[in-house]
Amino acid sequence: MKKILFMGVIGLFLLGSCNSKSGEGHNHETEEHAHAGHDHEGHDHENEGPGHHHDDGHHHGEETVAAHSDEIILPPAKAQAAGVAVSTIEPGVFNQVIKTSGQVMAAQGDESVAVATVAGVVSFHGKVIEGMSVGKGTPLVVLSSKNMADGDPVQRARIAYETARKEYERMKELLPNKIVSEKDFAQARQTYENARISYEAVAKNHSAQGQAVTSPISGYVKNLLVKEGDYVTVGQPLVSITQNRRLFLRADVSEKYYPYLRTIGSANFCTPYNNKVYTLKDLNGRLLSYGKASGDNGYYVPVTFEFDNKGDIIPGSFVEIFLLSSPMENVISLPHTALTEEQGSFFVYLQVDEEGYKKQLVTLGADNGERVQILSGIKAGDKVVTQGAYQVKLAGATNAIPAHSHEH
Repeated sequence: MKKILFMGVIGLFLLGSCNSKSGEGHNHETEEHAHAGHDHEGHDHENEGPGHHHDDGHHHGEETVAAHSDEIILPPAKAQAAGVAVSTIEPGVFNQVIKTSGQVMAAQGDESVAVATVAGVVSFHGKVIEGMSVGKGTPLVVLSSKNMADGDPVQRARIAYETARKEYERMKELLPNKIVSEKDFAQARQTYENARISYEAVAKNHSAQGQAVTSPISGYVKNLLVKEGDYVTVGQPLVSITQNRRLFLRADVSEKYYPYLRTIGSANFCTPYNNKVYTLKDLNGRLLSYGKASGDNGYYVPVTFEFDNKGDIIPGSFVEIFLLSSPMENVISLPHTALTEEQGSFFVYLQVDEEGYKKQLVTLGADNGERVQILSGIKAGDKVVTQGAYQVKLAGATNAIPAHSHEH
């Protein structure tokens, strides 16, 4: 009986286990069906409208990044703070340019040199520096001859003058009585006059310190030709003075440009000490002449201009010159500040919208020192950054604002 009861319990256990497995299999199929239904619903969700598919949104973001990968974002506030200025391109007149070098020279009659009137040791009268303003007759240098073997030249001139004067007066009294001849009297008179002239010349600016040398003209000290303590002789240049009212600009032009010299009307030039470009038009300049032949020691033809000196141009300096020749119509040109250079290529930055900029390769033509002719890369109507181009370039390098966040 116990055995029958035990077998019955085992049978019930096996039957329950079978039912459990059958229920689990049904639930799994239901889950699979539900999952399939979810996929189907996802498919329906895709068909509900454009832009709702997850993959489509991801691809759209990539397309946006690709479309704006070459665009530089610089908000207007930051652009204004960086000094960025934009101009609309308009064709205009641009002159053909001959680029060369030359020199700024003082105009004739505008310079003079103070020279030593006696031999002696140099000491400057007060503070004399290059560029200072001086008036005519202003003391510049004192020449002292104290403790020198030849003695003080002023004292020697005074002694010679007094001796010659006494001899002349003595002979003048003896002449009526024929005690001295006319020839001896004439010679004594000549000696006296020469001694008087010499003494008056050196005694004019003489003091206890020595012989003062004054400025021959009003103007500015250009060069100090001697140093404190130098020994100088009579006639040696000491200080050069310039009035700097008018200056000459001499351009040395290669012979190959000789046929074009007759078309030159003006020029721009750039100095090495401040890199500023000067235009003769603004300096009341004019063309004086151009050479008909090259010099004996070179292969260049001189072209000379005259202009007013505004006070910041140094006579004698060598400059870079842009000779302006025949005008050209409908030329696109940009200032130098609009250009950036990378490995020999030149670029500008176009403004595509309020805060978007695009880097653009350009080909350059003639350069007049202020502006450059643009042969290709931009067209009329384009908005180009003319000030602050390097700030825009730095904004593109840092890529501070992601391109896909920009909205059109």
